[in-house]
Amino acid sequence: MTRQAGWILTALLLAGCVQPGATPISQTDSAAQVLTQPSATGGALESRAAAINFLTVVQRVEPVAEAYCRAQHIAQRCDFQIVIDDRPHQPANAFQTVDKAGRPIIAFSLALIADARNADEIAFVLGHEAAHHILGHIPKQEKTALSGAMMAGILAAASGAGQDEVQQAQKLGAGLATRQFSKDYELQADAVGAEIAFHAGYDPVRGTGFFDRLPDPGDQFLGTHPANRQRKALVAAVVAKLRGV
Repeated sequence: MTRQAGWILTALLLAGCVQPGATPISQTDSAAQVLTQPSATGGALESRAAAINFLTVVQRVEPVAEAYCRAQHIAQRCDFQIVIDDRPHQPANAFQTVDKAGRPIIAFSLALIADARNADEIAFVLGHEAAHHILGHIPKQEKTALSGAMMAGILAAASGAGQDEVQQAQKLGAGLATRQFSKDYELQADAVGAEIAFHAGYDPVRGTGFFDRLPDPGDQFLGTHPANRQRKALVAAVVAKLRGV
């Protein structure tokens, strides 16, 4: 991507994320023509198409995710804010967090948006990240980490370890405890994210195509993510059920 194209993409994306409910796409743009069309080479879309994809996906998926969130009665706040992580040299990534007031934030790196082959991939990722908040994964992870740290610290102190060793044990205990559930959380978010993307009018199975471009974590004992094939199979099963197949 050229520097000029990158600036154009950044401007379009930021314009859409400041006011997710607005309509930042010009009426002269034929969004439908680029939303589902991959590039001629099967690679990443050109910058303007990638920007239109992202803006349109946010407009369609965000209200579905918020409605799903309110229906589950788990999260206290469901007013998602979709933002761009525009720090330089960031890898293709998306993540969910909350701000100081507890508002759920979903951040996309520019690299992820630029790497997408179609709108379905963006929709599935957005649904997946929203699902982490909807299912209460962050507070659950924090509680699990605290319990693991406390248990490891108690055991280390009981064995006669010094203060530094106890602190190291607490860090290790917190990490091991969260890893124990992280794979399950990822699969749960995949399932709910697939439902959200599907009801927003996208194809989650097609959306999992980005897994084919990611390193496969496989069945690593201390891994935080399930194998890519397992995640794709789960989404396919969810979509088949939604379609009544």
